[in-house]
Amino acid sequence: MSEKPQSAPQSAASAKQARIIESSTSHLRVEYERLHQLLDAQPVLTQRFLEGQARALADALIQKQPQVRFTLPDTVVVEKGTAAARVPPESREQLAGGLIDRLTRSDIGLALRQRLSELDQSSNKAICAAAGLIRHITAMYMVHSMLPSGRSVMYVPDEGEEIPTIPVGKQSETQSAITAASDAIAEEGQSEGNRGELLVPFVPAARRFYLPQWVAFDDDSHLLVNSTSEAEAQIASMQRFLGVLHAAVSLAPYVVADEEYQAKRYGMLGQLVNQGRALARYETAEIIETIRQRATSQDLNRGLSLSLPFFDDQVLRMKIHNFEVIPAGRIMFVPAFVVRASEQEEAKVAQDTRLSASTRKHLLSELRELENAFSSED
Repeated sequence: MSEKPQSAPQSAASAKQARIIESSTSHLRVEYERLHQLLDAQPVLTQRFLEGQARALADALIQKQPQVRFTLPDTVVVEKGTAAARVPPESREQLAGGLIDRLTRSDIGLALRQRLSELDQSSNKAICAAAGLIRHITAMYMVHSMLPSGRSVMYVPDEGEEIPTIPVGKQSETQSAITAASDAIAEEGQSEGNRGELLVPFVPAARRFYLPQWVAFDDDSHLLVNSTSEAEAQIASMQRFLGVLHAAVSLAPYVVADEEYQAKRYGMLGQLVNQGRALARYETAEIIETIRQRATSQDLNRGLSLSLPFFDDQVLRMKIHNFEVIPAGRIMFVPAFVVRASEQEEAKVAQDTRLSASTRKHLLSELRELENAFSSED
């Protein structure tokens, strides 16, 4: 069951976002619509042929194969309303990548884009049209078919931030007697006889996100799955999701004008940043608890260095902030050392322009949590 904005402010935010998207993609929309219409103008058999080529190319891009072959259709409609033109037989079989690419492990996406660009510049209009259709249908396949669609969601940015990461919706939802497919997952190996699959409903905190099956933390950074390794696997799934979208845009920049692309990027970007930060906060809390346990057992009197995890929203992955609390040697541990080291790191991070403002804010909040945890123990 899809959630919809419940208030006027949310509707206004949605309208503003739509205007921004429209403004930023208007110059690409013309190319997107031209190729979309050109694909529709192709005979059904040509469309099916192109779809087969798209599946093979998309798989090669995602699997980062060093070399990929593809075939242009034998005939193609160059302009809507005209008869199909013949593609020269000697130009149909194409290859992207080669021996050097195999040895240097070059990016197959770059090799494919270069080959398609060369075909785009051909003096033969049929070859140009065929190359454009291959590019278009491959990008559309990656966006529409390779990735699951999620729920209708609304995110708002945290104070002073630009990326919307906080889901807006009801924390508690009335449980329905019939579980919708979007509200549950089918657990494998749990069926009995012919009774079908067991549907396991998602918790309310997860249902507020685009793909609830990849939500590992609630609003308070409490773990919803069995382990941090499972949470990390879900983070990796979200990163791969956005990686496919990025690869589609690299192949065909005008794909940003596609509504499905916008919905999937918006839904997954907010979810990934939210859950990535939650994982970092959860691991920070574990670090604090570990320090306390080791301090109690007098196991920190030979020095202490910390590796504080944080989520960088520019590169969309976890990073580590390393710093020294107590130099190596025979120095008795006291909580004040952690407080002082945290304060010093806060000053450094606040001036670190290599991080985005929102990432600095996120990392600073973790350092303050570390500081506060031990300031009360002096």
